[in-house]
Amino acid sequence: MSVNWLQAFVVLLMLALACLRAHAQPAIPVNPPLPDRELVIATREVPPFVMKRKDGSWQGISIALWHRIAERLHLRYRFSEQTTNQAILDGVAKGTFDAGIAAITITAERERIVDFTLPYYTAGLGVVVSTGEPRWRAIFRTLFSFGFLQAVSILLGLAMCIGFVIWLLERRQTEHFSGGARGLGTGVWWSATAMTQAGAGQHAPATLPGRLVAIGWMIASVIAVAVFTAGVTSALTQREMQGVVHDANDLRHVRVGAVANSPTVTYLDRERISHRTFPTALDALKTLEAGELDAFVHDKPLLSWLVLQDFSAKLRVLAIVLQDEHYAIALPKFSTPLHQVLNAPLLEETETDWWDQTVFQYLGKRQPN
Repeated sequence: MSVNWLQAFVVLLMLALACLRAHAQPAIPVNPPLPDRELVIATREVPPFVMKRKDGSWQGISIALWHRIAERLHLRYRFSEQTTNQAILDGVAKGTFDAGIAAITITAERERIVDFTLPYYTAGLGVVVSTGEPRWRAIFRTLFSFGFLQAVSILLGLAMCIGFVIWLLERRQTEHFSGGARGLGTGVWWSATAMTQAGAGQHAPATLPGRLVAIGWMIASVIAVAVFTAGVTSALTQREMQGVVHDANDLRHVRVGAVANSPTVTYLDRERISHRTFPTALDALKTLEAGELDAFVHDKPLLSWLVLQDFSAKLRVLAIVLQDEHYAIALPKFSTPLHQVLNAPLLEETETDWWDQTVFQYLGKRQPN
């Protein structure tokens, strides 16, 4: 009888140890099975992240990354072309698309309707301005502008009027102002030299009324010439510095453009920077090239690509970055297995030399750290 109890005790002890071992051993997470169907991936043309070849196939930074991830996970998929990021996000939110990849940045507003993978590219908002014009050309244009010629005409007109008044007051009392045309010419000459402070003491008025007018004119002419000089200097400086922006504060004093319904608009509104919106970045760049804008704010990698392709002679992208932006793949909210399996291969691919070479191939620079 005691042997049976001993055997039962040993069996129970072994069972207890087995249970403890099972509880102590950590559970190995198992990824859920991926959909056994062709996935629909929404995208749109946004060089250099997504570009469409003549044969209808896709290429670009984002496309290359998706190809590598899909190959790792053995995914079957097809691309569905959309026209805007909002169309992609709306389709992903409704479940029409299994994922969306282009140049989609993570924002709080977007996070409310879709999920995102970890970021695969970090950039920011850039600013493109006109390259400007040579200094000699700016001076030439200013000197022959309507405003400049108008100001010169006003000053010459005032000098002639004052010269005429001096002649009227002095022609019968002062020898060098006597006579008709000769005396009038002397009066105008004295008025002009007094205005420029170049030898105003020569042929000066001798009568009290003439000297009072002369004193008033010399004081007024000093102010007039100073205002004129400041206006010319300001015009030259404005032409030389037009479009040059060093930080966000400079944007408040120039004409700024942005793409409608983009994160750039949200940033400019938050910074209280007035701006004009355009349907596409290309429209805004053409307007900037035509001189109807001073600066255009947009995703910096996209700006670099567009300017390099079509506007390098007249536009340039500044070195400043106004706001960091993170590009990621959009997924349906509370998705599906894709959200749990994409991050690991995404990180593995973006930590390789292949990724650095891919970014360099399209942008001519390495991915910023």
